[in-house]
Amino acid sequence: MRKKLLLLLLLFSVIPSGFAQLNVVSFEQIDSLQNIEKRKVVVFIHTDWCQFCHAMKNTTFKNESIIKELNNTFYFIDFNAEEKRTIIFNNASFKFKSTGNTSGIHELAMQLGTINKQLNYPAICVLNSKNEIIFQDNNYIKPKEFQLILEKLKE
Repeated sequence: MRKKLLLLLLLFSVIPSGFAQLNVVSFEQIDSLQNIEKRKVVVFIHTDWCQFCHAMKNTTFKNESIIKELNNTFYFIDFNAEEKRTIIFNNASFKFKSTGNTSGIHELAMQLGTINKQLNYPAICVLNSKNEIIFQDNNYIKPKEFQLILEKLKE
């Protein structure tokens, strides 16, 4: 029994403890975080039913170099556009707006993700440290493309 336990402990010490974890913050935390360290904010706007959103979560946001870049240089917000709770951000209150019996969209998703009067998913919105929009895109972005975008945004 003791040998099995030692073997098991040895095995777990050799296996990597897991992949890098993406640090996710909320809109409500941004002001406090900006007071500590000024950074740009990357907002990933998605829905539960969007297949391209799920694909981007499982590729782009699982890429270790992107995770490292986001964690070290940016604040990252993972935002479901159908979030029901009221969000206080940038001294304003944003609410969920129903568009039918079981559908709707959050006002903040509309504010940050709308391009040419349309909101398509997935959407990326990047804010500067003053919460001003400096970049928007509403397409699936592959890891290599997103890495290039992050590099440009660091400048």
